[in-house]
Amino acid sequence: MAGEFLDLSSDPDPNPGEGGIVRSRRFLGVQFACCSVYSRVYVNKEGTAYVGSCPKCLKRIEMKIGPGGTDSRFFTAY
Repeated sequence: MAGEFLDLSSDPDPNPGEGGIVRSRRFLGVQFACCSVYSRVYVNKEGTAYVGSCPKCLKRIEMKIGPGGTDSRFFTAY
């Protein structure tokens, strides 16, 4: 039946950036306990913290970047 499947794949970007180098954005994975949903939070423009919000209730979080931090990449926000 037509429309039964959704294909979300795409071809790679033919112009990936300067010199062919693709830069990925730094992120942390966060499980928001308030609404039981997962989301990524990204580094702010200043590079001083990871900031984001719950995709359902919009509760904001900020995790500062600094010396003596952790190597963990996944967290739960309560």
